[in-house]
Amino acid sequence: MSTTQIDRLRALLEPLAAGAGLDLEEVKVTQAGSRRQVQVDVDADGGVDLDTIAEFSRLVGEALDESDVMGSGAYVLEVGSPGAERTLTEPRHWRRAEGRLVKAQLADGTEIVARVLSADEDGALVEVQPVKGRGKAKERRLEYTEVAKARVQVEFNRKDEKLLDEAPDFDDTEDDDTEDAGDGAEDGSGSEDASDED
Repeated sequence: MSTTQIDRLRALLEPLAAGAGLDLEEVKVTQAGSRRQVQVDVDADGGVDLDTIAEFSRLVGEALDESDVMGSGAYVLEVGSPGAERTLTEPRHWRRAEGRLVKAQLADGTEIVARVLSADEDGALVEVQPVKGRGKAKERRLEYTEVAKARVQVEFNRKDEKLLDEAPDFDDTEDDDTEDAGDGAEDGSGSEDASDED
């Protein structure tokens, strides 16, 4: 059985990712002009920050330099995370998407847009959004075997009730006091001018 370059890269990088507390999500090698581009995506529960990506990129670079997986040709290494509109192919992806809106094409040919409420190893509890805003959202259990393809959707105007509840109340009484003080200062300066003229 012959292994592909991607298989060899995964075999090299998966232990590194696991050692760093990361999941190796995707490895791609593409041609970028005269060079090859190696793209590595990693993720973790709670997401990954730039420092984690930078440190893992350094480890990957060292491992690739020490191995012959890429051969002697030049390559560009790009390490990142799956991004906001990630595809959901593993139970961990669904778990990490809790609270997010997902568009799923089902095996029966239908498509739903739903918010992931919770997820386990076999499926997810989702809140199916009404079509064109008509009706009420309905909860349903969605087994992963029912899903042909699913992707997280970007929401630009979502109002997260939890964040709104935790936000401090805005108190504009301070602005009223400032305006009153400003009015008094102007009156005082006017009377000083009057006394200077005497």
